[in-house]
Amino acid sequence: MPDSIRIGIVGAGGNTRNKHIPQLQDIDGVDIVCVANRSRESAQAVADDFGIPNFHDHWQQVIDDPDVDAVVIGTWPYMHCPVTCAALAAGKHVLVEARMAMNAAEAHEMLETSRHHPNLVAQVVPSPFTFKWDATIHDYVHGGKLGDLIAVDLRGGTGSFPDASGPANWRQDRDLSGYNIMAMGIWYEALMRWTGPATAVTAMTQTVVKRRPAADGQGYVPMTIPDHVDVLAPLAIGGQARMQFTSVLGHASAGWGCSLYGSEGTLHLDARAGTLHYGSRDSKELVEVAIAPEKAASWRVEAEFIDAIRGVAPVRLTTFADGVRYMEFTEAVTRSAQLGQSVPLPL
Repeated sequence: MPDSIRIGIVGAGGNTRNKHIPQLQDIDGVDIVCVANRSRESAQAVADDFGIPNFHDHWQQVIDDPDVDAVVIGTWPYMHCPVTCAALAAGKHVLVEARMAMNAAEAHEMLETSRHHPNLVAQVVPSPFTFKWDATIHDYVHGGKLGDLIAVDLRGGTGSFPDASGPANWRQDRDLSGYNIMAMGIWYEALMRWTGPATAVTAMTQTVVKRRPAADGQGYVPMTIPDHVDVLAPLAIGGQARMQFTSVLGHASAGWGCSLYGSEGTLHLDARAGTLHYGSRDSKELVEVAIAPEKAASWRVEAEFIDAIRGVAPVRLTTFADGVRYMEFTEAVTRSAQLGQSVPLPL
């Protein structure tokens, strides 16, 4: 078990600045020793803000730095695969930001590279929306309270009308995000914790806002990533899922949530309100479920990464294998929408 773990940062976006850097700096025996960002100036700014002793002009310098034991990758998805594979090949542990990769092929490459280095920890930052309820929902699904699963109705949306005034961002740029669409893959990752994976995908998509102002203020850019998605997916456990992801439905029931319907009971999660309700066949209405404290997980991504490096416990959320599954799902959604037919999983 290493006494001191030295971390290099590649890409210091919002989640890295708000979560990864401060949480890692709070762990005894962990030192963040260098950072590289989109420019030398921005890397220096991050180093100054967080007291990081060194900054680099290019991400490869972080990989090559002999003082680095592990690399935290907080870039946009287009860099996740090359930086991850280079870090693992250089003998560094890796924590890579969600969304795992641009597409399923990159995710598979990352997984295979990690398997060639079984002594190194490879972790994807997990979907955090449902930590509090994951264990309880899993128990209800697999413990008989729902009976046989019939259907899952999952919604991820804002309840907003289409708005073309906001500038384009990286999530709306296929060259930077690949097949990732809104929070679709992140929600599917959460669903897999409860029910396991889907066996196929049938999808329709729309791009309602056709263009947006360029981020640099120079003209407009076409939108190539959909802003409304409907998915039907049979589940390996039985039953089927209906999923909707949208940013363009004004006055729709806003919020993120999921209902699971079984032959003996129903669960309804309202993630925005922070409530989980259950009703059995004999119930007159759904009643809020009290989450036992030992079942309510919380954000401990950085601690889990360090624990895995130190051999305390293996990575649970999220393994590269699970990351591959949600990247296969996200790619299957686009393939299905483009082909107008069902796409089987796994790819």
